[in-house]
Amino acid sequence: MSKIKLYGFNNLTKTLSFNIYDICYTKDENEQKEYIDYIDKQYNSERLTNILKDVADIIDAKILNIACEDYEPQGASVTVLISEEDINYSLNKNLRKDSVVGHLNKSHLTVHTYPESHPSNLVSTFRVDIDVSTCGEISPLKALNYLISSFDSDIIIIDYRVRGFTRDLDGDKYFNDHKIYSIQDYIYKDILKDYTTIDINLHHSNIFHTKMMINKFVIDNYLFNIDSDELNDQEKNEIKQEINQEIVEIFYGMNIPKMK
Repeated sequence: MSKIKLYGFNNLTKTLSFNIYDICYTKDENEQKEYIDYIDKQYNSERLTNILKDVADIIDAKILNIACEDYEPQGASVTVLISEEDINYSLNKNLRKDSVVGHLNKSHLTVHTYPESHPSNLVSTFRVDIDVSTCGEISPLKALNYLISSFDSDIIIIDYRVRGFTRDLDGDKYFNDHKIYSIQDYIYKDILKDYTTIDINLHHSNIFHTKMMINKFVIDNYLFNIDSDELNDQEKNEIKQEINQEIVEIFYGMNIPKMK
């Protein structure tokens, strides 16, 4: 699509949303607790804030405000309000920053973490929810590969949507300002080769959905506080079944009866 000459501001809102899951084998409640504590420290609000600052740089956005929180007993969240251009507060000395942030709340980056385990399950999960919502010419798709590589990603569920419309100089409406047929078109091939992918796209509504499931099983990637050399073949097979069960259930969004 050639560069569109717009009338006024680009009113399109583009939102990129992730669910990223990391899976870990935890053989008992003590190990589950240790894993959750480890994840909580690894992905605390400070680290998440730095990741979102990098995203703002990648998409050429200006940060207006950052709010972050570490939760008890676990989890963290960060919200970053952004704009396409710098805000010059000196133009109006009576203008407060919080009122400007309120007017720009359609441009934001958010991340929330959800460590999870259950005594009945030998597998613990760590979920990260990320939203990159922009207006104007800023494109959240530019941060796609960086965000995927910033986390240990066994399952990735991505939604991308363009909402609203903008007008050209003649007054004609544009409901999108860039070509897109699939989110996968914006993901590096070196990343895609490691995943099984499914697309569900509504092109006419500018709604795109991609699910990705890791297709390589390396047992040491799923062990916590133990080494695979300490396990016999039967233990390794049981762990593989537990991990695969968890990954497939999350990927397809359904409980699957375990094989006996």
